[in-house]
Amino acid sequence: MPELPEVETTRRGIAPHLLGQSVAHVMVRNPRLRWPIPGNLPELLAGLTIQAVTRRAKYLLLDCGVGTLILHLGMSGSLRILPHRLMQSIEPPQKHDHFDLILSDQTVLRLRDPRRFGAVLWYMGDILQHPLLMNLGPEPLTADFNAQQLFERTRDCHASIKQTLMNSHVVVGIGNIYANEALFLAGINPKIAAGRIGMTRYERLVQAVKQILQQAIEAGGSSLRDFVNSDGNPGYFQQQYWVYGRGGQHCKKCDHEIKQIRQSQRSSFYCQRCQH
Repeated sequence: MPELPEVETTRRGIAPHLLGQSVAHVMVRNPRLRWPIPGNLPELLAGLTIQAVTRRAKYLLLDCGVGTLILHLGMSGSLRILPHRLMQSIEPPQKHDHFDLILSDQTVLRLRDPRRFGAVLWYMGDILQHPLLMNLGPEPLTADFNAQQLFERTRDCHASIKQTLMNSHVVVGIGNIYANEALFLAGINPKIAAGRIGMTRYERLVQAVKQILQQAIEAGGSSLRDFVNSDGNPGYFQQQYWVYGRGGQHCKKCDHEIKQIRQSQRSSFYCQRCQH
């Protein structure tokens, strides 16, 4: 599943092509995504100008003035920027190309979503009050995500720190890959209860989360399954993994064996020597 670095990489890739452009046409080939694409979306968007391209958690938000187009990549989705003149000759629509946003300069923003767990939604009003966004935790790369906030939020919390990091009500956008990597960098065992971690260790963990996410964004995210950025290229952060996907291999720091366990139906990877 695309995580925060992949979504942020996508946002940075598509924003220069969309800002200031008006919507000429909308093509919906298959409206049956996680939630149905609104049937009147082509009429709603026609002629509107895209004023901002932002992100909240894993949601991409295209501010069109009178409303906001909400895009989510789901489990395996990607957004591509295509010059309209090449769309038919070089990039004809494929089976899983469900949605095209065609702009006034003939640029096409195309959503490809093989598993159809993504979303294309429209909302009029304060976008942060949308039901999908209003109860989300802080963004991990902002000052709102800090050790004091995390420490106070986890008192009496019996869930593991790995599960807690992946809870979008605590902090958004930290999926399985980056939770594993941040916990390794902070030297914290993923099995320990979040309520047992003190302020000093939370300071290390918050710093590790920010560092790992920023490095992943700079590397263009991770290439998992079908993820590619807006230019069709994969991310490269997977080449920097310390523990994720390395069960049974030697730790890059201490040469001890990396362990792999299951937590809440997800794989966790850690070094028993480096993470306590």
